[in-house]
Amino acid sequence: MSALRNYLDKIKPNFEEGGKLHAFRSVFDGFETFLFVPSTTAKSGTHIHDAIDSKRIMSLVVIALIPAMLFGMYNVGYQHFMATGAEGSFWAMFFYGFLAVLPKIIVSYVVGLGIEFTVAQWKHEEIQEGFLVSGILIPLIVPVECPLWILAIATAFAVIFAKEVFGGTGMNVFNVALITRAFLFFAYPTKMSGDSVWVSGDSIFGLGKTVDGLTVATPLGQAATGVDISYSLNDMITGFIPGSIGETSVIAIAIGAVILLWTGVASWKTMCSVFVGGAFMAWVFNAFGPDTAIANMPWYEHLVLGGFCFGAVFMATDPVTSARTECGKYIYGFLIGVMAIVIRVLNPGYPEGMMLAILLMNIFAPLIDYCVVQKNISKREKRVAKV
Repeated sequence: MSALRNYLDKIKPNFEEGGKLHAFRSVFDGFETFLFVPSTTAKSGTHIHDAIDSKRIMSLVVIALIPAMLFGMYNVGYQHFMATGAEGSFWAMFFYGFLAVLPKIIVSYVVGLGIEFTVAQWKHEEIQEGFLVSGILIPLIVPVECPLWILAIATAFAVIFAKEVFGGTGMNVFNVALITRAFLFFAYPTKMSGDSVWVSGDSIFGLGKTVDGLTVATPLGQAATGVDISYSLNDMITGFIPGSIGETSVIAIAIGAVILLWTGVASWKTMCSVFVGGAFMAWVFNAFGPDTAIANMPWYEHLVLGGFCFGAVFMATDPVTSARTECGKYIYGFLIGVMAIVIRVLNPGYPEGMMLAILLMNIFAPLIDYCVVQKNISKREKRVAKV
């Protein structure tokens, strides 16, 4: 590492003001601070410094996402081989999924980071690190058959209009990855819903085989149309079901949740409240809801299907767009769980409600925090008045 440090110190003057590569100062600074902890600190204002900067926090989230990503790659291959009747080993299925998912990850990072690098250079600011997480989240929450050019357009839209126009990382109101998915869903609905987008029907470099017109329904899609779910609870938990790339395996997501909670990156209050809210609302519909397959679905199946677990662990806990007061985290998470189930049950055309539930609560997170703070102020004022 010392050799790399010495090399960066040697070429750094070229990127400083007046250097021949000064136009790429922000790009160099971004790579340097990603590789090494910066030695400079703030010189003015009131600041609290600790040993972990935001780049390291983002790196921990990326590490927590790796189990879901790796399983998602395997499941993409598994679903293709099962649906097409092709024969293949574990590694053949994994490499098929790897080759199917990798281009989406590359497109997401190239488009998103390209825009962030350009904006940072234009504004003469440091490159923000927020897209380290968004860049991997985006490919994991889309169907495998989502075209790359559409993914590129949606990523560019989200980075520009859901992040940069608000001031960049830490200033955005909405979760960038979910805005990408929302843009895809409303602008290209046939590429995000239906039975033809969840399983790849193409052969990749000789792996698998091409099948035209391949249609496979997700468990939520079956329930929304009144069809009994053909997958077992074991399949739902392990993740051997069709769905968005990284959202199917509860076990893989749980590993990520343990990493986030153990490192203190995510709030257990928000995370647990989402599951409590979802279970409560599912029970309400079981007892008093309409006589439909999705309303009668057991509460625990609601929690393990679709993007519920993934959203609760990786989206609802986003420290930028979620509630920040301790009491507010309980309220914020609980309402996300409630709204996700309400949307699922009452809107058969959109059985996956987690995306809209989190985006809706992103809007109300500041209001929740405001109400909590004002309530605490009122309590203290009354306490002082009694003294």
